[in-house]
Amino acid sequence: MLKKILVTAAAALMLAACEEPAPATAPPPPPTAPAASFMVFFDWDSTRLNNQSMTVIGQAAAAFKSRNAQGITATGHTDTSGGDAYNMALSLRRANVVKDALVQQGVPAGAVNAVGVGKAGLLVQTGDGVREPQNRRVEMAVVAPMMSDADYCKLLAPKVREISRGADPTGDLGKALSDCQTQTPNYGVAFMMKYLTDAKVPLPPRG
Repeated sequence: MLKKILVTAAAALMLAACEEPAPATAPPPPPTAPAASFMVFFDWDSTRLNNQSMTVIGQAAAAFKSRNAQGITATGHTDTSGGDAYNMALSLRRANVVKDALVQQGVPAGAVNAVGVGKAGLLVQTGDGVREPQNRRVEMAVVAPMMSDADYCKLLAPKVREISRGADPTGDLGKALSDCQTQTPNYGVAFMMKYLTDAKVPLPPRG
């Protein structure tokens, strides 16, 4: 009898557990935007772009256009073989070759900043004199567009109000805050930037 009661109780508990709603699962995180950074690699002591490199450069150019970007920085690198002065010049030549290819893909020449850093910034850490293929590269970074005055104003205004003890100050700063709120043409951004800089308050990044 006792055994039958225990079996019945266990079955009831199992049934109750099945009837309980399943715990809510957190929604999956939103997909992260792909990094606007691209790399092409070179043979030893070479500035020649192969077909794969041209494909990657095309992707960088497309990202520049689709993001309405401010520009592209092409940074040339070398491995650790060879002298410092030679490698610095080689890295700049590689960056300029990539710049020319980006221009051919429709990126304005003035929007591409080509720089060479020689052996600095190794992707794979090696000793001196090592021919490491992954270190012979150009990195292309697509620079995000600068934030508009209206949006930047929304970041500056709370900081200004915070250091002015929460009350809108009078005078020029009050007008700047008012311009920001009403989105008049100048938005008071320049004045508020100077105000915060004079108060030694770090300015928020602007793109």
